[in-house]
Amino acid sequence: MKIYTKKGDTGQTGLIGGTRVRKDEIRIHTYGTVDELNSWIGMVRDQDISKRHHDILISIQTNLFTLGSHLATDFSKSKMELPEIEMSFITELENQIDSLEKELEPMTNFILPGGHVAVSSVHLARCVCRRAERMVVEMSADLPVNPLIVQYLNRLSDYLFVLSRSMTKDTNSEEIPWITRK
Repeated sequence: MKIYTKKGDTGQTGLIGGTRVRKDEIRIHTYGTVDELNSWIGMVRDQDISKRHHDILISIQTNLFTLGSHLATDFSKSKMELPEIEMSFITELENQIDSLEKELEPMTNFILPGGHVAVSSVHLARCVCRRAERMVVEMSADLPVNPLIVQYLNRLSDYLFVLSRSMTKDTNSEEIPWITRK
């Protein structure tokens, strides 16, 4: 199978189900942002991190592909059977957050992103996750969207923030609080 089809040369792309749409439609921006998020998660996974973090990131990347497939489907025309988006995806993140938070000092201030390349990569993924979440909400104003997608992305951004704190601890980096200047 060739990687190039030339079907997109006119500024349109095909959804799962065969519907052709412009490449600048909100749906395309949305699942493209989820794909960007997945790539950032891969960048985090490529850092020198614990097996525990590595394994959950693989699960997250798999889930993001599932979310992306749903966002890229015209369900009125598709006969393709997609993997289900399950509440267990969200529960897994919540369990990870609870586990990591038990190992961290309580927060008393907002934290400035950074401190280590691995930590900064997580913060970039978190920001892209928030953008993806906003785009899914925007898309849902005009197109049907499974509400679990918004919930998953919301919880994922929470997880990524807690992961950044955990990796700050793992790398013996400094967690710098945001303190306003007077």
